[in-house]
Amino acid sequence: MYKLDQATDTRAEEFINLKSLENYLHKELNNSLKLQVLQYPSGYSNLTYLLRMGSDELVLRRPPFGANIKSGHDMHREFKILSALKGNFAKTPSPIIFCDDKSIIGDEFYIMEKIDGTIFRGTQPQSDLPQPELIPDLVNSFVNTFSEIHSLKIKKLGLESFGKPEGYAVRQIEGWVKRYNNAKTNDFEGIDKTITWLSNNIPNNSEACLIHNDFKFDNLMFEIGEEINVNAVLDWEMATIGDPLMDLGTSLGYWIHETDPEIIKKLKLNITFLKGIPSREQLVDLYGEKSGRSVKNVIFYFVFGLFKIAGIVQQIYYRYKKGLTKDERFKNLDKGVKLLGIMANQAIQKRKIDYLF
Repeated sequence: MYKLDQATDTRAEEFINLKSLENYLHKELNNSLKLQVLQYPSGYSNLTYLLRMGSDELVLRRPPFGANIKSGHDMHREFKILSALKGNFAKTPSPIIFCDDKSIIGDEFYIMEKIDGTIFRGTQPQSDLPQPELIPDLVNSFVNTFSEIHSLKIKKLGLESFGKPEGYAVRQIEGWVKRYNNAKTNDFEGIDKTITWLSNNIPNNSEACLIHNDFKFDNLMFEIGEEINVNAVLDWEMATIGDPLMDLGTSLGYWIHETDPEIIKKLKLNITFLKGIPSREQLVDLYGEKSGRSVKNVIFYFVFGLFKIAGIVQQIYYRYKKGLTKDERFKNLDKGVKLLGIMANQAIQKRKIDYLF
């Protein structure tokens, strides 16, 4: 029996002003129930809390404490995309309230419905990870859901102005280089070489659709019964209108495979190191078959994914290094950044995305 995702006690440095939030919710939800706040402990970026009021349970999302990167923690943007998806894509929680009054809990936040399900993370004990018989259905559900998002009609969603498809790849490279450099704490040769190569090898792909931009197993909630299905896609804060192959590249970057070296697998970016999970090349083929897209320039998109993840990890490590968070999970993340740079350079030199070492 697989465990449902569970909230625990709030980390001391990420405590929410209970009374202030309770007063706000009494007014907005028109009730006078006592509020209990717990925290989902596994996320590395935006913070997620469980709110209990009587028998009702809701979920609150807010930016991490000490974050100064607005674009990666825009609560109103995430609320907007969830609102647009409601009624058009069933695998998302329904948004309920957005609050831009920072006096309530110290920053903007939004509240959405709570969905029950199982989330698989690479950091879980072996006993909580999916058994071999689940792997084919998990992978199929992953690819089907990913392709479904990319097939949604932008106009029907009312998101025509949600992003700027023209020049998307160039802006992504420039943006992630800037974010990485702003959070830089070490000089890593592999990262520097990756930046140069990406800047000189940007493909010309004019296709655009809604992209999640962080599509990986631990952002998916599964309903496990006689059939295994994704019942919720979470963490839409980076969603936009852009190149679907850039989205695939990010997923490939997280797709650490059983054939990768142990030092890479120890990053535990995903559950994809489990035996029976398809290789990165096989994932590309599955996605191409399901979506009907021809996946060209896959090395560029994979290397971009690795660099983007390195940028995300570097920003988290920077917050830890500067004392803006005391979360001990973050203390060795700089080593992960270095490894991702090495892996990206192996892909560039060997002109492939599997068997890099």
